[in-house]
Amino acid sequence: MDEITLSYALLLVVLGLVAGVVNTLAGGGSNLTIPALMISGMPADMANATNRVGVMMQSLTGMKKFHDKGKLPTGDLKGILIPTLAGGLLGGVVASYAPVEVLKPALLLTMLGMAALMLFKPSVVIPEAGTPVKRVDDTKGAWLALFAAGFYGGFVQAGVGFVLIAALAGTLRYDIVSTNALKIVCTVAFTAVALALFIYNDQVAWIPGLLLAIGSIAGAWLGVNIAIDISPKAMKWFLFLMTLVAVVAATFS
Repeated sequence: MDEITLSYALLLVVLGLVAGVVNTLAGGGSNLTIPALMISGMPADMANATNRVGVMMQSLTGMKKFHDKGKLPTGDLKGILIPTLAGGLLGGVVASYAPVEVLKPALLLTMLGMAALMLFKPSVVIPEAGTPVKRVDDTKGAWLALFAAGFYGGFVQAGVGFVLIAALAGTLRYDIVSTNALKIVCTVAFTAVALALFIYNDQVAWIPGLLLAIGSIAGAWLGVNIAIDISPKAMKWFLFLMTLVAVVAATFS
């Protein structure tokens, strides 16, 4: 990896801020930060690992801010976190040892699936107002959906917000604000597991990771404020737009 210049350091901070906002509202922020790490000469597997430092810090910030504003539902948190953590552990193990060539196809296929879902069945992702919330133990497929989301997050991270939104809103029918809050809690859980594995395997470049984290913290703080005030209709189109951006990024990266 090349020496970090002042301009590159500023780039990482700015991209971390943008990614913090995007990941809090939807997902796909890592499509900005991972390529930014790789242009410095960092291998793809190390970039994937280093990116988790910023993701972890933005997620902790967002979780606290959603909680402080009373927007984090905790009634079924244990049921949500168990499958997500289990998937994240397995995904992190696979990411640490799998060939890096499988990361891009996994990202592209996932984003194409989410784009199709947003286009043809948006009510799955944005439930109508007043839709009753379900519990994991009482909902067919919820455990599997959350496990799959955790596995994807532990494995590749980029775009995992979309997968978690589909799992939380699609199977458990949380509204978009609650979904985003719970999505961030889940991200904290599986990112902690994956990051620990990457640190153990000495795959994290700490200086770039911490530079991303500085911007990501500010981005998450701003993103929570936007998430609480944005209308469901505007959120639906933002999710669709960000999914398309993720598809393009996965195709040409």
